[in-house]
Amino acid sequence: MSFFTKRAALTCEGAIAVLSACWLASALALSRPAQAQSHPAITKETFDQWMTELSNWGRWGKDDELGAINLIMPAKRKQAAALVKEGVSFSLSRSAEKEKAADNPAPFGHQMIRTGINNPGTSVADTFFISHHGYAHTHMDSLCHFFYKGKMYNGFPQEMVTERGAAKNAIFNFKNGIFTRGVLMDIPRLKGVEYLEPGTPIYPEDLDAWEKKARVRVGAGDVVFIRTGRWALRDAKGPWEISHKAAGLYASCARWLKSRDAAMVGSDAASDVLPSGVEGVTQPIHTLVLVAMGMPIFDNCDLELISKEANRRQRWDFLITAAPLAVPGATGSALNPIATF
Repeated sequence: MSFFTKRAALTCEGAIAVLSACWLASALALSRPAQAQSHPAITKETFDQWMTELSNWGRWGKDDELGAINLIMPAKRKQAAALVKEGVSFSLSRSAEKEKAADNPAPFGHQMIRTGINNPGTSVADTFFISHHGYAHTHMDSLCHFFYKGKMYNGFPQEMVTERGAAKNAIFNFKNGIFTRGVLMDIPRLKGVEYLEPGTPIYPEDLDAWEKKARVRVGAGDVVFIRTGRWALRDAKGPWEISHKAAGLYASCARWLKSRDAAMVGSDAASDVLPSGVEGVTQPIHTLVLVAMGMPIFDNCDLELISKEANRRQRWDFLITAAPLAVPGATGSALNPIATF
């Protein structure tokens, strides 16, 4: 081999090595989870800007109290009803947590007031007591649940919530129920794990990646359910102070939800990643969604069963139905959401 032939071969080998290294670097970059990529902390100024940019105040009139539920129009309900092919239903509610725990300081109260022993031959009866807000009981947050700078959704002042209840944005507005398309976004399944570790943030690119993997796309009027695997982790390792450390949506996911015009968001915890990563705002998703966007929230859903059933069918959308208690002035309600395939 001549000098020039050897030199050309070496040059070719070098080029191949460089191209291989570039390909490998690109592949590694693409394979990195979203959490490993750069996500600068969100400042208070940026958050305040989002409160304005994402606002639905006035969109459905200055007196509106339904918020994004207005997106569930008759045509949307008919489309959702058409999703029922098998006629099989699954609950998205966690069974009542009656024992005090780190994540359940106010257990579900169930007292028998008439039994088959002390009142034989007639009837039995019982009483419930539930403090539904928090991290234990499956419930729906109404739009009066959160304030920001003295205002709740659509600009109503926080002083309209008194000891007698909420004069505006109460759960009573949703007494006709929720009937629309539900979409499950199974983030642990996306990551190839049983559950996300507490404190793991979910970013918009994770939501995009799940849509691509599941071949499903969130649309206007949908309810988006975010599975973190919280209950799988709790069942495996026991309760923890989830109010201090929880997997959940990073604040920028609010912009993603607004871009799709989702009607509601729900999760197996309280939607927000904790710590939030947003300067001076503990629960930015709650604040942006409830106050700015007028989007009610399903908290503490048990998404383990629906995860298995959806995966078995390779189908991630379904009819979702839920109805809060018709309590005038209430800030939320315990309920039992039902998914039907």
